Amino acid sequence: MAQFDARSMIDAAGSAAGVATAARAAPHHLAEAAEAAAAEPVVPALSPIVLAGAVRMIELALVALIGMLIYAVYVVPLSGVEWRYLAAIAGVSVLAMLAFQIADIYQVQAFRGHEKQYFRLASAWSVVFLILIGVSFFAKAGDQFSRVWLGSFYVIGLVTLLVFRRGLFMLVRRWTREGRLTRRTAIVGGGAAGEALVQAMRDQGDSDVRVIGLFDDRGDDRSPNAVAGARKLGTVDDLVEFARRTRVDLVIFSLPIMAEGRILQMLKKLWVLPVDIRLSAHSNKLRFRPRSYSYLGTVPVLDVFDRPITDWDVVMKWLFDKVVGSVALLFAAPLMALVAIAIKLDSRGPVFFKQRRHGFNNELVEVYKFRSLRADMADHTVQKSVTKDDPRVTRVGRFIRKTSIDELPQLINVVFKGNLSLVGPRPHAVNQKIENRQFDEAVDGYFARHRVKPGITGWAQINGWRGELNSPDKIKQRVEHDLYYIENWSLLFDAYILARTPLALLKSENAY
Repeated sequence: MAQFDARSMIDAAGSAAGVATAARAAPHHLAEAAEAAAAEPVVPALSPIVLAGAVRMIELALVALIGMLIYAVYVVPLSGVEWRYLAAIAGVSVLAMLAFQIADIYQVQAFRGHEKQYFRLASAWSVVFLILIGVSFFAKAGDQFSRVWLGSFYVIGLVTLLVFRRGLFMLVRRWTREGRLTRRTAIVGGGAAGEALVQAMRDQGDSDVRVIGLFDDRGDDRSPNAVAGARKLGTVDDLVEFARRTRVDLVIFSLPIMAEGRILQMLKKLWVLPVDIRLSAHSNKLRFRPRSYSYLGTVPVLDVFDRPITDWDVVMKWLFDKVVGSVALLFAAPLMALVAIAIKLDSRGPVFFKQRRHGFNNELVEVYKFRSLRADMADHTVQKSVTKDDPRVTRVGRFIRKTSIDELPQLINVVFKGNLSLVGPRPHAVNQKIENRQFDEAVDGYFARHRVKPGITGWAQINGWRGELNSPDKIKQRVEHDLYYIENWSLLFDAYILARTPLALLKSENAY
């Protein structure tokens, strides 16, 4: 599978000024067809990898539970507790999971199946018990296990697994109908190449790819309004806005690899989005080795960009945020109560300050902070950044800003609202400016930092880039550190950043 360092390719191709222009937060008007498509109700996606993993764990637990129940009801009253049964139950549970994996029934395609899925499951389950019987025979331990327990375990286990798979089939069918298990896909490039790609996708009966529209910068003479039943919804610039209004999981370029210049120009605009980007190779004359491709069904593609933090990584990061965030909020509660009292005694106005900031994929989120400015001088849009000895800052505000205690209420965003993470790029206020320019105008690729959920602390903050933003270089450094974090994320990296954060807060020379 080929994974290009596409970001380096973009940088090498020249200035990325097109990114800032295309990714502006200013309102962008879409064509009528695109507006209608973006307005359609869309449910959140389910990861097929996470679903398959959950099915594995459920079936492992079911097998172990059935073996234990039969053992507890039949064997224990007659013979008492015998550890060899527990070992056999554990062995059957693990062997069953391995056998089902070998039978290839841990895929969404298998979950959608009928007789084939059930036949493979029954065959794999039978093989597991044949192995158990064979091992007990050669170990001369056959008379140490109850035949009633063994036969009941086989029959009840098989029936239970088949019933579970039937329920799973109905559930997966409903999720597929709702669009939870489909990859909403935008095709870049129309004409004959786009038509061939759309048709190839639709010819696959069991594909999870759902083409929602075409985007092409060319006019109708070279790229008609519809090909193979897929509508043209706009240009590549429109795709950036479209992907921020509705769910887009995958972008596929139908352009030939030889059109390198056009592809790079388009990638400059699209790499800021949290989507998978692939380059179709089904109609290219230039061929690589089969292992160089990944496949969407039978259609070969070259991987250009991957959406950061996906599948089980999303689950682990969510659990990390909820568990660690809840513990942190519990321990911080007494300090937060004292700060709230101090704010009320120091100046009139509310304790909390809510501010709209850019969140994941440029969505607007409300972030909580302790109020540090005088209530009559609150600046919700950050038209003017707080500077050293700013007269708007209260006495208590000066201390809590210096120590970053004013950020503690954002634990509420993490634990209860879920629109912030503990670690991630720090969210900036909407319309925040530097030298009369918005941040996305000052730094190329600025919006690429929004490909993941923003955080309370981040890689930039522990490396000294916190506090006042009074020059384009400071913003650029933040963005570079944020992009490094996104491209190198791991749970251990999050833990390391959290551990370093208290030490970073001691360096408060830039915090006003």
